[in-house]
Amino acid sequence: MARNKHLARKLRLARATKSNSAVPVWVVVKTRRRVSFRPKLRHWRRTKLGNV
Repeated sequence: MARNKHLARKLRLARATKSNSAVPVWVVVKTRRRVSFRPKLRHWRRTKLGNV
């Protein structure tokens, strides 16, 4: 990927980076483990973003 990125691409990458985190512990406690995992969690090597 190029070093110099378009602003739109940079924003999309930042959004994908921010959304790629685990469920907070307080959410798991509050929902009594009904929400304990995030199905859209992405690993950088397994699943790619597609058209970014």
